[in-house]
Amino acid sequence: METFFTKDKNFYKVFFRLMLVVALQNLVAYSVNMLDNMMLGSYDQNALSGAATVNQIFFVVNQLAIAIGNALIVMSSQYWGKKDTYAIRKLTGIVLIFSLLAAMIILVICSAFPEQLLGLFTTSPDIIMEGQTYLKILKWTFVLFLISNLLISMLRSVEIVQISFVVSVISLIVNGGINYTLIFGHFGFPEMGIKGAALATVLATVVQFLWSVGYVLCRIRAVKFSLRSCEKKLFGRFWQKAVPLLINNLAWGIGFSMYSVIMGHLGTDAVAANGIANISKNLVVCFCLGLGNAGSIIVGNRLGADRLQEAKEVGETLTKTAIIAGIVSGLVLIALSPFITKMVDLTPTARGYLQKMLLISSYYIAGKSVNCMTIGGIFAAGGDSKFGMLCDSVTLWCIIVPLGCICAFILKLPVMVVYFVLNLDEIIKLPVVYKHYKKYKWIKNLT
Repeated sequence: METFFTKDKNFYKVFFRLMLVVALQNLVAYSVNMLDNMMLGSYDQNALSGAATVNQIFFVVNQLAIAIGNALIVMSSQYWGKKDTYAIRKLTGIVLIFSLLAAMIILVICSAFPEQLLGLFTTSPDIIMEGQTYLKILKWTFVLFLISNLLISMLRSVEIVQISFVVSVISLIVNGGINYTLIFGHFGFPEMGIKGAALATVLATVVQFLWSVGYVLCRIRAVKFSLRSCEKKLFGRFWQKAVPLLINNLAWGIGFSMYSVIMGHLGTDAVAANGIANISKNLVVCFCLGLGNAGSIIVGNRLGADRLQEAKEVGETLTKTAIIAGIVSGLVLIALSPFITKMVDLTPTARGYLQKMLLISSYYIAGKSVNCMTIGGIFAAGGDSKFGMLCDSVTLWCIIVPLGCICAFILKLPVMVVYFVLNLDEIIKLPVVYKHYKKYKWIKNLT
């Protein structure tokens, strides 16, 4: 008789260790952006909205980083399961070079078209001006962020997770201290507002970059900086699995940013409230991402070691855990909502929007937890990434984005109705995701 949860005690030990460390690392890393927005929210609403608008661009960059990192984890965790460290080193080198090229392209786009990019998210000249000031400085972090995220993903695939948490904590402390000093002008420094927040984020990212690179080079020497001896078979196998993940994350990231584009044309109060709501929601989602990353590593290890039945049993436990975690996470956000609304200086209208947005976000998080574990974790671990690409793309671009545009610009429905519709994407995917899960196409050894 099948048990509700696996009786493998070692599974729980490894899973919760990986999940907690990865979740906390994601939480702390994301808190860097949260600090900028929260402190700017106490400084000036236009500065807050400008930073929140730029964060939509950073969100797309972050999705690219997650996609690259997850693709590396998918392959590396299976090679780690069979103790093939040579392949892991080669894969890291391949992905490193790709990350550098992607980062440079993004940097050029942000340098050449800053006003046009920000104009997608808001029509307010004041917010665009503040956003340009923020982006002009923040864009230099994109290169460092992509590289450090890659190295952290490689470390996660071989179950070295503590260092990423330590690095993120140090980065958060640096960012918070410099924010306090430069935004408000303490300790004899000039009051710099949004420019000070941007400088703080740059310096915090530099610390994270130097620490992660130094750790990898000095402690495990896992990176190869050349593709001269790259094995074509390994290269092809990686990109076969990586491309769907890249397309999926970018399609979802750009689609999710379209939500802010829609909200950005509903007034400055909607922009400010949506910015804080997204930050708060994504902080809680960090734990969902931790579940998915941990699940991907554990399932991938078992698939790589040809323990296919065990991988199936573990997958059942992971999905049930994700359901419970999603419900709890949604309730946590509701419980925290009174404190969040008091932490920022918003207009009465924006504050009212924010209160309702946080409540609506709770059901989004419940669905997100399940989808992170299945689409982003279990399916990806077995190389079943095309389903996620199709599922997310169709849901966003064929259903939610068009429906949101109709509600906002044609029917001209109230702000909160539009926000409710835009947060349905993770819920409507669940029946299709469940049906696909039960096909067990993800039970596959990729090595």
